[in-house]
Amino acid sequence: MAGNWKMHHTHLDAIQVVQKLGYRLEPEDYDRCEVVVCPAFTALRSVQTVIEADRLPIVLGAQDVHWEDKGAYTGEVSPPMLAKLNVTYVIVGHSERREYFGETDESVNRKLKAVLAQRMTPIMCVGETLEEREAGGTAAKVSRQVHGGLDGVPPEQVGALVIAYEPIWAIGTGRNATPEDANETIGVIRSLVAGVAGEGAATSVRIQYGGSVKPGNIAALMAMPEIDGALVGGASLDADDFARIVRWA
Repeated sequence: MAGNWKMHHTHLDAIQVVQKLGYRLEPEDYDRCEVVVCPAFTALRSVQTVIEADRLPIVLGAQDVHWEDKGAYTGEVSPPMLAKLNVTYVIVGHSERREYFGETDESVNRKLKAVLAQRMTPIMCVGETLEEREAGGTAAKVSRQVHGGLDGVPPEQVGALVIAYEPIWAIGTGRNATPEDANETIGVIRSLVAGVAGEGAATSVRIQYGGSVKPGNIAALMAMPEIDGALVGGASLDADDFARIVRWA
């Protein structure tokens, strides 16, 4: 269960949220699933400090990264910078990055490889627009994104990745794909992974659903056999809501 905080929470807010989340969760919650928070860049160091000082089993993630290790890229953050903060997961190719900042399958592929090179784990996002879905183009869209994003990645690394299926029309809209629809598309993604990297990778890769995930719908989503977890947006900003999602069982 990964919380993507997007452009919310100052470092002071982030400290309070992660501390409160630590109070809400019990050891058995962490045994059942991995709990990840992805703060804004300005809050990464503060959240890292809290996690390590309080010995919380919460895992630190980042929302984006540049593919170069260093250089004249004003405003960007490199993979080694994140690795030095003990970041474990890095979101790459989120639909908002693709839509608002012009990211392509090629740039997502470069970022994914750069994250792997620093021994961090990418959370690669894929998903279709409402227009593409209504036109019957969901499978074609996610196929292009999976093939483009995983191009040149060794099968053993593919199997250790996380892929997040986020239908763009469900992100932040209050609408979400039905559990059955999400399960069907994630099954397609798993088949695509098998075609790219083999059945072993398809079995071990973890595929999340993201898009208006809330405490009220997480149990139905997690009941689906193909869904391995959730990439949670707005509901992860509140420690109580996110704790309820983590404790969906």
